[in-house]
Amino acid sequence: MMIYDWSREKVEKYGTRIAISLGDEHINYVNLELESNRLAGQLIQTGFKPGSRVGLFMEKTPKTLIAMLGISKAGGVYVPLDFKSPAERVAKIIRSSDPALLFVDNHSIHHFQDSLHIDSELGHIPWVWWSKNELKYADDNPPVFNYDDIKSQLNIPHEVVRDENAAAQILFTSGSTGEPKGVVITHKNIKTFVNWAVHFFKMRAGERISCHSPLHFDLSTFDIYGAFASGSRLFLVPPEISLNPKQLSHFILDNNLNQWFSVPSALSYLAMFKAIPPGGFPSLKRMIWCGEVFPLPALQYWMKNLPDVQFTNMYGPTEATIASSYYTVPEVPEDFAEIPIGTACEGEKLLVLDENLDPVKKGEVGDLFISGEGLSPGYWNDQEKTDAAFIHHKNGKGSSEIIYKTGDLASLKKDGFIYFHGRSDYQIKSRGYRIELGEIEAALGQNEFLREYAVVPVLKNGFEGTAIGCAYVGTGVMNGDLAPDLKKKLTGKIPGYMIPHYWQEYEQLPRNGNGKIDRRKLADAFES
Repeated sequence: MMIYDWSREKVEKYGTRIAISLGDEHINYVNLELESNRLAGQLIQTGFKPGSRVGLFMEKTPKTLIAMLGISKAGGVYVPLDFKSPAERVAKIIRSSDPALLFVDNHSIHHFQDSLHIDSELGHIPWVWWSKNELKYADDNPPVFNYDDIKSQLNIPHEVVRDENAAAQILFTSGSTGEPKGVVITHKNIKTFVNWAVHFFKMRAGERISCHSPLHFDLSTFDIYGAFASGSRLFLVPPEISLNPKQLSHFILDNNLNQWFSVPSALSYLAMFKAIPPGGFPSLKRMIWCGEVFPLPALQYWMKNLPDVQFTNMYGPTEATIASSYYTVPEVPEDFAEIPIGTACEGEKLLVLDENLDPVKKGEVGDLFISGEGLSPGYWNDQEKTDAAFIHHKNGKGSSEIIYKTGDLASLKKDGFIYFHGRSDYQIKSRGYRIELGEIEAALGQNEFLREYAVVPVLKNGFEGTAIGCAYVGTGVMNGDLAPDLKKKLTGKIPGYMIPHYWQEYEQLPRNGNGKIDRRKLADAFES
């Protein structure tokens, strides 16, 4: 089973039904298959080799999803890029993934040019103009082909690679050294989760499914292939409204969505502004979240106002493909209730282990590990990091299995559910993004106006959840004026979701008994 088989199988049954919508732009299953087949043929004609990476330097549109399918059919591996991230970071990811091609569209062309200015070597990578708009770009390196060129290709159902263990995509996440890590996701990884989720959530042909997350974020993988697997219609949420409570509320209502899947922060924004309309969302059946803890007041607001909707909490890192566990909240939780991350999805296994990799007793907190068919084969082109995170482990039956250390603390309680107890390392989840605080500090370290600094998680009550705080000591006189300049410099080095929310200047950062910066004390100061 390959990820392009789902939409291909729907052509005979539901060919004329709309598969993807974005505003006034729609594509049905027949044309989705036709155009992705033609793209695969165009790639093969150019000498494209199986296993080659292709960078998607594009906005989330129906044409981008056509590109994903066409690349897969030609045997390639697509790498979604956040082209709105700082050009320096995008250039790092492109260099790391070593793509054979870059796909560029009219939304991203100026960002593409900016990246070329950062690293002229990127200008030697062949690229494709994947837009119907006229290309107004004079350069010594013209595109290999244009979107309109695929019209000359025959509608052949290409399937160059039929190995479900082959890589389908590489998703880059934050790295503690400042270098993003590429998580390799196979066709089998995606198939395992999607087949389970479509069955569990009872997704049916003709349903209307949201796609809120950006393509470089693993939640979108379920939105896209879950819709194709069930024969549903996928509604792409325009990025310009993704954090606008009023517009998001209208989007859910006007499109009669049956399923919503996002990080909790998007739902918290709607709750904060009480954006659920008086009549609720009559068509909504399921609300699913993943990526971080859903603040309890926001969850209570949603469940009280939508009593007939199924609310499901999912948990899982990118390394385990979308999610590894689930818990459907049975009723409006009481104040101070603890929502579990639940039980393992089919094909997955969650383990709570001590420092010797032995199971801890029920109720005790230990390190959370994951094994199973959703587990990534590792990090792209980085065996050292792969070996450190993906461990060979002998289970209770004496056989060996590979387990992934999530870096999260958890406990298995007497009710049979697993509960999350925060991070054990230097990583947080904020606004749904997994963030290595070390990457922020690495960017701060390039500033000559700082003597010392520390970036810490800040836990706020209510809707806000986990935020980021930066404590610093400047090289000049302490006056509090440095923070705006620091924020401005960071915007050119890291994405906006990594920029600290809170700033505090110190004469000297507090130390603990071993002389290290007392991060807990700093976090407490921000939280007070």
